[in-house]
Amino acid sequence: MSLERVLNMKEKSKIRLKNTLSRKIEPFVPIDDGEVKMYTCGPTVYGRAHIGNMRAYIFADIARRALEYAGYKVKQAMNITDVGHLTSDADEGEDKLQKSAREQKTTAWEISKKYTDQFLDDASKLNIRPVHILCKATDHIQEQIELIRRLEKKDFAYLTSDGVYYDTAKFPRYGDLAKLDVEGLQAGKRIEMGEKRNKTDFALWKFSKSEEKRDMEWDSPWGKGFPGWHIECSAMSMKYLGETFDIHTGGIDHIPIHHTNEIAQSEGATGKKFVNYWLHSDFLVMSDQEKMSKSLGNVVNLGTLEEKGVDPLAYRYLCLGAHYRKRILFGEEIIKNASNSFDRLKRKVLELKENAEDARVIEIGSQIGRKYLDSFRSKVFNDLNTPQALATMWEMLEDTEMSNSDKYRLLLDFDKVFGLDLDKVRVERLETDSKTQQLLEERELARKGMDWKRADKIRDKISNLGFVIEDTFEGPRLKRK
Repeated sequence: MSLERVLNMKEKSKIRLKNTLSRKIEPFVPIDDGEVKMYTCGPTVYGRAHIGNMRAYIFADIARRALEYAGYKVKQAMNITDVGHLTSDADEGEDKLQKSAREQKTTAWEISKKYTDQFLDDASKLNIRPVHILCKATDHIQEQIELIRRLEKKDFAYLTSDGVYYDTAKFPRYGDLAKLDVEGLQAGKRIEMGEKRNKTDFALWKFSKSEEKRDMEWDSPWGKGFPGWHIECSAMSMKYLGETFDIHTGGIDHIPIHHTNEIAQSEGATGKKFVNYWLHSDFLVMSDQEKMSKSLGNVVNLGTLEEKGVDPLAYRYLCLGAHYRKRILFGEEIIKNASNSFDRLKRKVLELKENAEDARVIEIGSQIGRKYLDSFRSKVFNDLNTPQALATMWEMLEDTEMSNSDKYRLLLDFDKVFGLDLDKVRVERLETDSKTQQLLEERELARKGMDWKRADKIRDKISNLGFVIEDTFEGPRLKRK
């Protein structure tokens, strides 16, 4: 029985996911059989996303890949927050895009375009699949206004001098996602009260201040202004995925405020359950245990890694090596070790690829092939346990009883979830000067003539020029020291 046949044999029923709402690992059951509707909280595009931000999108991509690997058809939507995210969770302060535009002496529209393009470029380098629906907040102002009007009609919204706010006291389940102690919450720890009725109330629409100059503002039934940060995700996700959908992903920092508010405003408007499964990834932290964030000034972005010669996919490999619900510790030595492991994997791919052309379909009835396939699927389908899935992969690669053809085929199958582009691994050739190239050719002639002493002397000369020789089945490969 072939791999493709096995993967269609009711594997979907085996997927289990940790639902933040219930705090339990639950069997995944979609609303529509065979289809999954999934929403991913996207970036606020006031600056370049750092690698801690990108971890959440790698995680969402792995979740989608695992679902597709199991046979589901996935429809994924993601927002671009290009307006309304203020510098304070207290619904105070400057709009982050407007602030960035002022600092860079340009417009919020230009800032939005610049960093949206940068984010999509970084996502591509990390082999994150493009979402099916990429929706910008500024393209959906009318949908947000209409959702606020629905809340107003149901008496969830009220007016203050600086905007329209959601009355959280009217929603008894407020705080369930984060297990918030709403009664014991101190105003100063979360938001300033001002004219708000309750400590946890949040802005649905903010009025433009007479003294400020804004690039982004719109007319509304309540006055000229702009939407609050939270309303966009509810309006856009429900437009494209329905009033109740399967999966919502994001980082754990979204749990206590942003996602809690999404639930309140969505369910307040519809009277229906908003999302069935909430999945959250943990932080990437620096070696001093501080969360990576722009406010702390300890940001490392993908460009930083590339400048140091780190393949972006080596960072993806690092993320695969930790469960999405566990923190990842980051430092120079840690990313170096991940890069070395990823390089080792690519070398293994090249070794196996020699027999790829005649790779036969694995007979899953054979005990050894079935063992690794079953092990891999059981790890991936058990709450996306990629560290254990990687361990299964390495165990398979070291198994001396399997042929190279079988290993290569299984490896590419596993990569449907890992997303490391292992099928595109090629021997990298360095541009060298004529002297180095001539020495390399002379060494090859010496090796073919079995003149090992001369070959070793030439190798030492090449080493003195700053290169290390790796002998592969495709010929010698040079690497800089």
